[in-house]
Amino acid sequence: LALLSGLVATVSMNKIRQAKESALKEDLHSLRKSIDDFYADTGKYPKKLGDLADQRYLRSIPADPLTESDGTWQPVYSQALDQKGGIVDIHSGSEEKSSDGNNYSEW
Repeated sequence: LALLSGLVATVSMNKIRQAKESALKEDLHSLRKSIDDFYADTGKYPKKLGDLADQRYLRSIPADPLTESDGTWQPVYSQALDQKGGIVDIHSGSEEKSSDGNNYSEW
């Protein structure tokens, strides 16, 4: 019985991890597409993530599925002088490693 419950717990934890990874991939895709759309429409990158919601490119900034907070996203700012530090990319704020061994913050 103990062996069976241990197996069920392991399978459950793996399924939860897979679900969070899938949600993270989808959120990163949506955020990156919104950043690109913002740039295509305005000719500049957003200064903060909230600009994407304020300008209706997203309904709201999603919570990072791994940290469960919308404030832990790690924006990557442009170094180009003409962009004045706008957000060009986004990463998870989690310091954990994914099932493939990479850091989530590198996705």
